Amino acid sequence: MRSRLKPRRARAATGRVVLIVGATSGIGLATAVAFAGRADKLVLVSRSAEALDAAETACRRAGAAEVDTLAADIAAPEAAARLVARTVARHGRIDVVVHTAAVMGYGSVEAMPAEVFTAVVDTAVHGTVHLARAVLPVMRSRHAGTFIGVNSLLGSITVPQMGAYAVSKWGQRAVLRTLQQETRDEPGVSVCIVSPGSINTPIYYQAANYTGHAVRPPRPVLAPERVAAAITRLADRPRRHVSVPVGPGNPLVITGFRLLPRLYDRLVGPLLQLAVLTPGRWRRTPGTVHHPAPVRERIHGRWPAPPEEQVLTMPTDPATDTPAARS
Repeated sequence: MRSRLKPRRARAATGRVVLIVGATSGIGLATAVAFAGRADKLVLVSRSAEALDAAETACRRAGAAEVDTLAADIAAPEAAARLVARTVARHGRIDVVVHTAAVMGYGSVEAMPAEVFTAVVDTAVHGTVHLARAVLPVMRSRHAGTFIGVNSLLGSITVPQMGAYAVSKWGQRAVLRTLQQETRDEPGVSVCIVSPGSINTPIYYQAANYTGHAVRPPRPVLAPERVAAAITRLADRPRRHVSVPVGPGNPLVITGFRLLPRLYDRLVGPLLQLAVLTPGRWRRTPGTVHHPAPVRERIHGRWPAPPEEQVLTMPTDPATDTPAARS
């Protein structure tokens, strides 16, 4: 049984001001649409203005009371202060912040270029720090607010060929846990962590890849709407930690990593080869780590691709998503 993070008064399910960082693809876009369906006022943040236009259209169709957009890279120190100031100037408050922005990288620590490794870590770790430093004073001034960080199963384990992403999520989890401790003096302010497992989003084929193989999420794969539902529930009733379940898999994997490290290390490499690295060859690429690819941003990935997307999507980019782009 999960315990409440802090006691707080019940709040209306609609009409809140919700700031979502990483709002144009995958879990972030699914979350934006979910809050829009509750008639909340949304501020959507992403690196791509083009993708934000599509996300805004989707959220308005879903019923958002208001939608503002801001193109910004949360890894940049000045970006968080700017977007928080703009939100407060427009709405007078921020009730909920959801940090879903992430970039992924595949490849060994030795093979991945240092600048790619660093950028993967920066988005999760420094992005969380910048956002928290900008928004928590605003929440403290009102004695109310919920900060939700989307972490990962990889924030509790390590996997070969995914060192950069694991470092980013372990570091982010440390930041979020520290923030939970440092906000105990403010009962109305909650810091929450959501830790999904394998989710059907485009991040896997947007990722930096230095393995030589095309990659896929390991089965079973959940819909991003499942994570969005957990996030909206946290906005209503904050809790310290929510691990989006993939059957019994996540707890078993974490237990094996912690209690049976020799067995885990023996198995994790071969299992990665079977479940993640496909036979298809893939050219070395930084993916979207340094620059977004707005034409590839949508809620769902291909595992499987829904017959009809539930939100507006943009066409696949033929320059980056054809056999010619692979080796």
